[in-house]
Amino acid sequence: MKKLMTTLTGLALASSMASAQAQEIVVGGKNFTEQQILASMTTQYLEGLDYEVETRAGMGSAVLRQAQENGQIDLYWEYTGTSLINYNDVTESLSPEETYQRVKELDGEKGLVWLEPSAANNTYALAMREESVEKTGIDSLSKLATAINDGEELSFAMNAEFYAREDGWRPLQKAYDFRVGRGDVKRMDSGLVYQALRDGQVDVGLVFATDGRIPAFDFQVLKDDQDFFPAYALTPVVRQETLDAHPKLAAQMNKLSSLLDDETMARLNASVDVDRETIEDVAADFLTENDLL
Repeated sequence: MKKLMTTLTGLALASSMASAQAQEIVVGGKNFTEQQILASMTTQYLEGLDYEVETRAGMGSAVLRQAQENGQIDLYWEYTGTSLINYNDVTESLSPEETYQRVKELDGEKGLVWLEPSAANNTYALAMREESVEKTGIDSLSKLATAINDGEELSFAMNAEFYAREDGWRPLQKAYDFRVGRGDVKRMDSGLVYQALRDGQVDVGLVFATDGRIPAFDFQVLKDDQDFFPAYALTPVVRQETLDAHPKLAAQMNKLSSLLDDETMARLNASVDVDRETIEDVAADFLTENDLL
């Protein structure tokens, strides 16, 4: 009888441990500031909702995606354009809505569910200093093209990759019907572009839409009113098996996603990259401000 009780106790303990492991959610993140903030934010948010959470941040993009497909990562924030182009090899030009629907369909076949996209779109963009926008009235790429075609002399800075890539600088000029001479384009590392634009060495710079230096340096992103740049909408992606195990998780993550846009992510990124606050504090402050912690 004693032996039977010991066996039953062992089985109950093993069952309890298996159940606890089954309830744990593994949150992933890539190896740059925005992703580290999101991983910390998601972890703290879910822990506040009484989930057991393990965090694996700082991973390379391809490795992270593979880990999710293999079931080692349950949830992380991905960009629609990254999945479309890098993971699904789709190169056709699609609108932001079409991009989201396509990756939702393609990744759904792999057991990955794209929840509601945020309004944060970390894509390429052209930016000017706010004072220049106020002075010239150029607040969109169409107005930029008009100004150039009317004889306005403007200088540009961008990285060498964007200048040369097949979906980069030359196609952008073609799409918006303007032309800039080689002498008016300075090619440099991405980080130096921000400095050159801030210091007035150029008039227009290539930036990433949610970079923290945009608000920190008083830049204004020019509206891409013809949707030239691919959409990189920041979206929580979860394994279907994980959603099946946690029926409330989708609505909870959609609530968090609805609070994020370009301006918000740029501000959070700047808090870390410019103001040198810790990732954990920035994430916690945001959740507290929005009554999620």
